[in-house]
Amino acid sequence: MVERVLATDAALALIGELEAQHGPLMFHQSGGCCDGSAPMCYPRDEFRVGASDVKLGEIGGCPFYMSESQFEYWQHTQLIIDVVPGRGSGFSLEAPKGLRFLTRSRVFTDAESAELSRDQAGSTAP
Repeated sequence: MVERVLATDAALALIGELEAQHGPLMFHQSGGCCDGSAPMCYPRDEFRVGASDVKLGEIGGCPFYMSESQFEYWQHTQLIIDVVPGRGSGFSLEAPKGLRFLTRSRVFTDAESAELSRDQAGSTAP
């Protein structure tokens, strides 16, 4: 099965650390307002997902969302969430650790796009 969002081993390790410290987490792909286009990590109960947010999947058991308008632009790509040294946004939980989550992407192959289209045929969300 093709996944819209994946995480590297380094990202999964950091998610595990943050979850041990903060409890259940969730991610929302930033739209560029505060920290470019970084994936933002929040305690699951402290971020309200809007009606126009799209759930792309889960990484490390944490739901991952982005706005519907961003999804229109990114729908042809698989997002790969990684971790790099540096300070990200003060809003995202990893900021004090001197690390930041980073979104990498790749374009789906024709076969993957076809599989995603078949999977969505009976679904209301990607």
